[in-house]
Amino acid sequence: MKIHEYQAKKFFSDYKIPVERYKLCVNAAEAATAWSEIGTEKVVVKAQVLTGGRGKAGGVKLAKNEAETQAHAKTILGMDIKGFTVEKVIVSEAVHIESEYYVSFVIDRNTKSVLLMMSPDGGMDIEAVAKDTPDRIYKYSIDPLIGLPDYLARKYAFRLFTEIGQVNQMAAILQNLYRLFIEKDASLTEINPLVRTAEGYLMAIDAKMTFDDNALFRHPDVVALFEPTPEEKIETQAKEKGFSYVHLDGEIGCMVNGAGLAMATMDMIKLYGGHPANFLDIGGSSNPQKVIDAMKLLLNDKQVKVVLINIFGGITRCDDVARGLITAFEEINTTIPVVVRLTGTNEKEGRELLKDTLLISADTMSEATRMAVKVTGSTLKQ
Repeated sequence: MKIHEYQAKKFFSDYKIPVERYKLCVNAAEAATAWSEIGTEKVVVKAQVLTGGRGKAGGVKLAKNEAETQAHAKTILGMDIKGFTVEKVIVSEAVHIESEYYVSFVIDRNTKSVLLMMSPDGGMDIEAVAKDTPDRIYKYSIDPLIGLPDYLARKYAFRLFTEIGQVNQMAAILQNLYRLFIEKDASLTEINPLVRTAEGYLMAIDAKMTFDDNALFRHPDVVALFEPTPEEKIETQAKEKGFSYVHLDGEIGCMVNGAGLAMATMDMIKLYGGHPANFLDIGGSSNPQKVIDAMKLLLNDKQVKVVLINIFGGITRCDDVARGLITAFEEINTTIPVVVRLTGTNEKEGRELLKDTLLISADTMSEATRMAVKVTGSTLKQ
């Protein structure tokens, strides 16, 4: 689960991580009032959307007076940033930036621990820093049994600063950010940029947090902030129907029974040069209604050019699955090709049932995947 910058900054403030003053606004008039209330010479108007790249998209603008603040807010509100419509902005005091840094805590699956990442090159181009000069990204695994005591926090702080005053500030920020990460079951807490002001203070002028969905039941204060994206709404609806669904950016819709087989199917699609449109595990049921719901879910994705149904019949018999598919497609009117691979219990009977239908039957997973990739027009590999 993601939250907005202004919401993350509220958590930061609660955990004594310094942030600049800001006001949340939903229209240009409120932005103009915010300029007066903040009372600084300059302010920054920032779009609030659940995605990155706001600055490069024009969603962050500096204003020198009330009129500029109102004009920038009017321009940014309603803007589309990576598919997200800007419905609110924050007006923040502009600070005198001497230098920018990057700091985050994330879950590292490889070491099975929290990973601290820092860089002296924070800001909008942090992705380029990670790609072009990875040695400028410092990484430290945090032992969960030790955490981040004073001596470690100061050790890491010295990687970015030499002046003792700033080292002390940085150590406190690291400890508080780590405590926030752990106590709120976050999967990411990020400050980009953490700035050093002309006065020598360290301040988080941006904030990003994501949370572990499996732990949200422990945090009603976090759940209250949930604003699902269109994709998250679809995933929630799928979950209510008994599916495991994740939207991707490809053209081959996948319907599979079993999470492991679903992962293998996506790998096979990539192997042959295709691009999966989703992860969809419908479980072991051959219930026609479940297949109908799953197909409607796939066909609502305008990017899908072909559907690949990959079923392994274990306890579920392939002939039952075939009957379920036939019943389902009596209710679904689509011109999108559907490739079906059935294997396992009663697979011969299942394939025989599909012969006189519009469904394209394949004997093997490889054959089915090749057929699906070919339909999309992608260059078939191997």
